[in-house]
Formats: sequence, structure tokens, C-alpha cells
Amino acid sequence: MKKILIVVCLAFFIAGFAAAQVGPNATLYVSVKTIDLKSGKKLSYGDKVTVIQVKDKSVEVKSDTDPSITGWAELAKFSSKKIIVGNASTTSAKEVALAGKGFNQDIENSYSTSGQVNFDDVDKMEAITADDTALMRFIQEGHLSAGK
Repeated sequence: MKKILIVVCLAFFIAGFAAAQVGPNATLYVSVKTIDLKSGKKLSYGDKVTVIQVKDKSVEVKSDTDPSITGWAELAKFSSKKIIVGNASTTSAKEVALAGKGFNQDIENSYSTSGQVNFDDVDKMEAITADDTALMRFIQEGHLSAGK
């Protein structure tokens, strides 16, 4: 009986893994605040894109609203689930970022008033950016793999 259960679980795992794979012509949605594509163009939270090609953990995409916006980005910055974005009067950028973390304003307020978490430090860390040249130099000098 245990062998049958293991085989069934393994079959579900393999089927789920295969279904999670992204290929050409798949539809994805931007699941982070903004994405700076390697081409220099930008995508915003909720933007719908079509996959052109996939290589390792990166994906080349084309915007559905503006086909001139194409480029490469990390696959982890996209979701296959449709993201519905409210207008500027209903949703702030901070609320979008909090929702991405699984937080809402009430939860953040309860943590910050209890003194358990200092979100100022988190905000400072999230504001840190590095250009592609600096990132590649860091990878090379640190003898790191390029995400493979």
C-alpha cells in the first residue's frame, strides 16, 4: 500500500512540475512593482506579456499592450495568474508592495507598533539598486555562477 501511495504522490508531483513549466507563447503577468528589461525598457506590476523564449531561469517577453516592449528578465518576476491592478485612486505603490509580501497596511501597522520589526531598514534595503555592469562584476569577482 505504501508503494502505491508513493507512486501516486510522485506522479502528481511530476505532473504538477510539468504544468508549471513556461514555454513560448505562454501568457505571464508582471508580479513585482517594476521590471527593468535587459533591453532597457520597463514593465509594471500587472502588465500582461507573451513569452518569446525561455533560457535557464530567464525569459524573453513581449508586452501585449505595446509590442515594441521586448526583452529578457528573470522568470521569478512573473506569474501565470492574472493580476488585476486597481487605479491610482484605489491602490498605492506601497499597498502593491505589501500585497506582494502577503501583508496589508493593518498587519504592517500591528508589527511596527509592537516594536517587533523595523520596516525602515527593510525599505532602505528595497531601495538599493545596482546596474547590470556592477552585478556582472560582482558575480565575476566573487566567482559565482550566473544563476545556472
